Amino acid sequence: MPENEEPEQSVEEPQEPETAPEADTGAEEEPFDAERAKKALSKKNAEAKSLRERLKELEPLARKAKELEDAQKSEQERLTEQLSAAQERIKNVQQRAVRSEVRALAAGDFADPEDAHAFLDLDSFVDTDGEIDTDGISRSLADLLKRKPHLAKPAAEGPRSPRPDRTQGSSGNGNRPSLKPEDEFAGWLTKALNGGR
Repeated sequence: MPENEEPEQSVEEPQEPETAPEADTGAEEEPFDAERAKKALSKKNAEAKSLRERLKELEPLARKAKELEDAQKSEQERLTEQLSAAQERIKNVQQRAVRSEVRALAAGDFADPEDAHAFLDLDSFVDTDGEIDTDGISRSLADLLKRKPHLAKPAAEGPRSPRPDRTQGSSGNGNRPSLKPEDEFAGWLTKALNGGR
């Protein structure tokens, strides 16, 4: 409402009496003043017009504020997504570095160094600065070998396992003549045509 306007005057509308219209109570009601009603209506229309104009002026500003807020929000969301992706990449690189360190330290004692990192919590070997605790890995690997000795390399001492001798058996006894594949096929075909004789 503009500052220079006076507070609105209330216009009382005539109400129907609760009793029948024939019964006149004798109380005088204020007669309807058309001039006063026109002034009040005119004043209300002027106020409404003023508010509509102010609304039209403020709508573009509200729209721009909303666009700015949305742009800022989407920029913030984009930066948040980039930060999350960067943190995920850092974690993956740290995991690979720790796995490599575990394999390198397990290569001397484990039969398969790949097994070593499967039994360890790799995140526990990286501190808040991203440094890898190699001493902690060594202690954990030694503890793992105590708990699961079957993961260790077999002892170098002891009986040797036999190796297969390919000269033994039906193909290596020397009794068979060496045939070319085409000669062998011709022999088989001849035998099949003669009824297996």
